[in-house]
Amino acid sequence: MTTAAAPTDALAQDFVAFAVEAGVLRFGEFKTKAGRLSPYFFNAGLFDDGAKLGRLAGFYAQRLIASGLAFDMIFGPAYKGITLAAAVSMELARLGHNKPFAYNRKEAKDHGEGGTLVGAPVRGRVLIIDDVISAGTSVRESIAMIQAAGATPCGVTIALDRQEKAAENGVDMSWSAVQYVSEQLQLPVISIAGLADLLQYLRSTSDVVASGHSAAVQAYRDRYGV
Repeated sequence: MTTAAAPTDALAQDFVAFAVEAGVLRFGEFKTKAGRLSPYFFNAGLFDDGAKLGRLAGFYAQRLIASGLAFDMIFGPAYKGITLAAAVSMELARLGHNKPFAYNRKEAKDHGEGGTLVGAPVRGRVLIIDDVISAGTSVRESIAMIQAAGATPCGVTIALDRQEKAAENGVDMSWSAVQYVSEQLQLPVISIAGLADLLQYLRSTSDVVASGHSAAVQAYRDRYGV
């Protein structure tokens, strides 16, 4: 199963530029979950006001509509996926594609309606939404919850595909977390942009400060890229 991430296009370039301008995509030296020192860091939690979140939702919606992926509803894993599911559902409705959404609680509620799932009934073909896929753990947990509800996971959509090797117990794998989801879990992954798009942006931008990080990002991709 292939990953539905465009190699590089106008939407991806616009998204990378927006993420840099919003301060969501930063450059320097950052330690990743795998213990690597990355020359860039993407923190979707910094899409933290209405204008930025609305524009982010627009990028997700455009990419999803263009992908042609058929889905009946959106599922956002706690915590970042909750905001993303709500925002993207609103934007899709604005564009004429009204889809229900649901999300999970980290801890089951023992009063009221109870349970761990909130929102629309989880049924039909369910699209999982998140910011990135670091190890695939959140996706596997989401799949289990969706299947337990009697529904069918049909794909995953993310903002940024880091396009780098996964790591297990400190050992680099030959595949990325996105490739694992696509090939092993058999779910298409639709990303707004990837590391290749970031590199193209850095090489073409007139922002001297940002372009100065191009060599470091390329070196990181040469070492850890897939």
